[in-house]
Amino acid sequence: MTDNRNLDAAQKYHEATKHSYLSIRTNPHFMDWSNQPLPFKIYPTLEPLRLPNEVRQTGVVALSAIAESVPAQTNAAPDLEAVAQLLYLSAGITRKRKYSGGELYFRAAACTGALYEVELYLVCGELANLQAGVYHFAPAEFGLHKLRSGDYRGALVAATAGEAAITHATLSIICTCTYWRNAWKYQARTYRHFGWDNGTLLANLLAVATALGLPARVVCGFVDAQVNRLLDVDPQREVAFSIVALGHKTAVPPPNSEISPLRFETVPLSQREVDYPLMREMQAASSLDSAEEVAEWRGRTPAVDFPAPAGAIFPLTPLSDGEMPRDPIEQVIQRRGSTRKFARNAITLAQLSTMLDRATRGVPADFLEPPGEQLNDLYLIVHAVEELAPGAYVFHRCRGALECLKQGDFRADAGYLGLQQELPADAAVDIFFLADLRPILQRFGNRGYRAAQLEAGILGGKMYLAAYAQRLGATGLTFFDDDVTRFFSPHAEGKSAIFLVAVGHSAKHKAG
Repeated sequence: MTDNRNLDAAQKYHEATKHSYLSIRTNPHFMDWSNQPLPFKIYPTLEPLRLPNEVRQTGVVALSAIAESVPAQTNAAPDLEAVAQLLYLSAGITRKRKYSGGELYFRAAACTGALYEVELYLVCGELANLQAGVYHFAPAEFGLHKLRSGDYRGALVAATAGEAAITHATLSIICTCTYWRNAWKYQARTYRHFGWDNGTLLANLLAVATALGLPARVVCGFVDAQVNRLLDVDPQREVAFSIVALGHKTAVPPPNSEISPLRFETVPLSQREVDYPLMREMQAASSLDSAEEVAEWRGRTPAVDFPAPAGAIFPLTPLSDGEMPRDPIEQVIQRRGSTRKFARNAITLAQLSTMLDRATRGVPADFLEPPGEQLNDLYLIVHAVEELAPGAYVFHRCRGALECLKQGDFRADAGYLGLQQELPADAAVDIFFLADLRPILQRFGNRGYRAAQLEAGILGGKMYLAAYAQRLGATGLTFFDDDVTRFFSPHAEGKSAIFLVAVGHSAKHKAG
């Protein structure tokens, strides 16, 4: 039995990293500001290839870009300007803020604690104005560090057991996650954040790909050691988490010979790193070791029975195409932040309906087959939505409707569930992502835990964009795990809380 099929590992990690009222108060952890990690990976001996810094205006409406995708076999290849667009609007620096200790850099996608532990690497064939190679994206310089010269796409084809989207992609973007950069604040729970933060970034990336006319597919089935070796990352500190295949061409890339180590110098993130073994154990237990394992892992999403409505049903009323805000995806991403304070003003049912409808039309991913499948269920605490009584609801995606589980003013409950913060209490609506991990782990092994967290992050990122497209605010939050499940039970009994996004009117506009 491989580690991925030893399902105790995911359950052990999930239980060990749950938040509770007691665990928060008995945790002696504090943030050592003198040892704060660098926000960027720095290769001091490599000169960056500067990217075009003018944002290309596609004119594609944001609410369309997040809901649609380009057909998989559409022949398309990005040029250097499109590559720059993809990188800037997913992981680029969109604003800066000075403070007494220095300067904060805010990126295009939301990230827990603004710590940005996700790094991006490119593997491409010959593109217009960009040579074939393996590159690291450097946000601080807005440039690319060339790590390898030549076409290494064949190495990814081998690592993904011939995944069709990777085989025919003109460009693949590999997302890695760096343990210490996020664990400095969030400790062992960071492995959950890998999924959330990679997911919100991918929500942007997928939307921009659609706007640029590029087919895109998220690939999570790969031989971990092979991809890490291609990037020459130290797997004790940084690991490949997901791959996005972009573009399509009929020709198949040549196979690659053995990948030699690079040994490029990188600047240490901080003076010392604190090790949280649970994260590395979870990574190892969810790793795939062979092409055969990858082929077995890939396939149909587990079918889960969703109970028929027992409570009152409220059909969604999304905005029509004529009523929909027309702000293009580039503008919405550039103005997006994480709301720091909500005004207790109501949003409309049409606004909420549009968010739910547009964000849940499907994610092109190798663990969501057939297309349109979803691992996470959406539960809501509604505080201030016109035409909808305050209460707890569950979203019936196949019906395009909300079922009321219980009515009442639950602002105080929401504030408590969201780690006793004001944000979920003040928001107009709180959207909780819950998943039944049992069938997910049975089907996908421990790697299914990665998939559940990543999907929640992608859906949450789409919620962010759908909110900001309608001039609303949004923020991602953490929570008291078991209390969330209890609050939505008996309907949510047996499910695990995965992610939380609060939405409403921002009381003031601040970056984040």
